[in-house]
Amino acid sequence: MLVLGIDPGIAITGYGLVRDQGGADAELVAYGVITTPSKDDLPTRLQKVYRDVKEMVETYQPESAAVEKLLFGKNVTTAMAVGQARGVTLLAIADCGVPITEYTPASIKQAVAGYGNAPKAQMQEMVRLLLNLDEIPRPDDAADALAVAITHLHSARYQQLYDQS
Repeated sequence: MLVLGIDPGIAITGYGLVRDQGGADAELVAYGVITTPSKDDLPTRLQKVYRDVKEMVETYQPESAAVEKLLFGKNVTTAMAVGQARGVTLLAIADCGVPITEYTPASIKQAVAGYGNAPKAQMQEMVRLLLNLDEIPRPDDAADALAVAITHLHSARYQQLYDQS
C-alpha cells in the first residue's frame, strides 16, 4: 500500500510517501515540502497548496492519504490560515478519489515513538530508523509528514489483522 502523509501549513506543507513492504518495514518513496511566498495573498497561497497537492496525488497515485489534525494554538490568525490550508489539502485529495484518514499529533507520536508526548527530535529519529535512512529527513515539516504516513501504515496493518480475526 502506498500512503501519502501530509503535515498541513500555509507557509510550508510537508508531504511524505511511504510504501508498505508487507512486513514490519516501510519503504520511503518521496518526501518534501510545498512552500508559498508570504508576499502572496491568502487565496493565491491556498490555490498553490491545492494545485501542488492535487498534482502530487495524480503523479504518485497513493492508495490512501493521512493528514494531521489541527490543534489550535495561541495565535488565532495563524491557526485560521493553517486550517484553510488543511481544508484545501483535504479537498485536493478528495477530488482525486483517495480515501483520507486524520490523526491527532498525540496519536502520531504514540504510533511512531511509542509515547504520545514524545519530543520532536525523538519523532524525527524514529522516522529515520523506521525508514532505514542515513539522516533525518529535512525540513521538519517533511519528517512530520512521513510520521503521519507511517502512522497510517501501522493503523492499516492493525485494522487488517483485526479484520482477519
